[in-house]
Amino acid sequence: MAWTKYQLFLAGLMLTTGSINTLSAKWADMFSAPGCHGNPDHSFSHPFVQAVGMFLGELSCLVVFYILLCHDRRKPEPTVDPGQSFNPLLFLPPAVCDMLGTSIMYVALNMTSASSFQMLRGAVIIFTGLLSVAFLGRRLQPSQWIGILVTILGLVVVGLADFVNGHGNEHKLSEVITGDLLIIMAQIIVAVQMVLEEKFVYKHNVHPLKAVGTEGFFGFVILSLLLIPMYFIHVGSFADNPRQVLEDALDAFCQIGHKPLILLALLGNTVSIAFFNFAGISVTKEISATTRMVLDSLRTLVIWVVSLALGWEVFHGLQILGFIILLVGTALYNGLHKPLMAKLPCCPGEQRAEEGEAPERERLIGGGKAANES
Repeated sequence: MAWTKYQLFLAGLMLTTGSINTLSAKWADMFSAPGCHGNPDHSFSHPFVQAVGMFLGELSCLVVFYILLCHDRRKPEPTVDPGQSFNPLLFLPPAVCDMLGTSIMYVALNMTSASSFQMLRGAVIIFTGLLSVAFLGRRLQPSQWIGILVTILGLVVVGLADFVNGHGNEHKLSEVITGDLLIIMAQIIVAVQMVLEEKFVYKHNVHPLKAVGTEGFFGFVILSLLLIPMYFIHVGSFADNPRQVLEDALDAFCQIGHKPLILLALLGNTVSIAFFNFAGISVTKEISATTRMVLDSLRTLVIWVVSLALGWEVFHGLQILGFIILLVGTALYNGLHKPLMAKLPCCPGEQRAEEGEAPERERLIGGGKAANES
């Protein structure tokens, strides 16, 4: 069946805002500006400030939810299901995981390229699959295990491309390797977040926008408060700011004051994550979770192409090979091969056997937000 104009708009919105989200974060990292107290030009390296901005974007989803709900209640026949009442503290553990995972990924983005950052986030299906078996009692199909193995192979190839090329002179090889490892480590935390949401949150029939917004509220409040002690925690050369503290929010504001374009990059990150979450949820509802996964994979390609066009990185054949392998692994894990298999006369039984678990699998992997989405 052909897509409607609205479905095409949603797909385009998700692909565009998802790509802008990563690219704007990397763009902010590439700026240099003077800091406070006459400090000379230095790079804008403030991952925790960027993470706060991202959570502000998620928090806006909560505002959008209540606006939609109020508008819907004025209709003779309301159509928006507000979901059942629930204890908001249910979202605290996933929000803490979200905060940790997002912060680590923004630290890593300072050390590696935008395309490698996006590709290595594909590792989330490995840890989500394993944790869903261990804690949710889910049984993975053979094609999913193969998808996990193929994904591991793809990660090795992408990591090898970074090791061999080192992204030119923009980053030291040690920084690139550290950044790649941090991204993969962050995916473990993201997988824990998805499993927690599946086990404790989704059974309460919470509206997706409300779920994203509530997690954004906790993440925004907690991380904003943590910026205070981070201002006094010295971490030496690990921090790329003049005071060598974990996060110098005042220095970030001074740099923004000296170079307002940084604010534009940060606003791009904040606004895009809000629209990306809305578009992702709408794509799942209006089209399918499978389509959402395909679009999420395509934005990796968009980010890589734009980074090449802007001269942020150079072409590496191994990276393309790694992306293709990761794409195959993701497709196998999420059952995108099944329509092709269904056309073969020898495989209808396997198709029916996997159909029962497909909705749950799609909800687990496709229902997670962006940051997992960031």
